[in-house]
Amino acid sequence: MSHDLSLAQSHAFQLSRDLMVPVTLFSVGGEYGVLPSDEIDADDDLEIVHEFFPWPAH
Repeated sequence: MSHDLSLAQSHAFQLSRDLMVPVTLFSVGGEYGVLPSDEIDADDDLEIVHEFFPWPAH
C-alpha cells in the first residue's frame, strides 16, 4: 500500500506490463493498492481509481 498516487500509478502500469494482465489501482482508507483485476470481487470494499491494460487501446 502507498500514500503516493503517482508512485502507485507507476507500479500499477509496470505490473500490468510485466504480468501482461489487466490490473486495478484502488484506494482504501487513504492508501493505494494494486491487484490483478480478476482478483477483485464486486463485494470488496474498494474505491476503484483506474484499471491498467498491458496492450494499447485501439
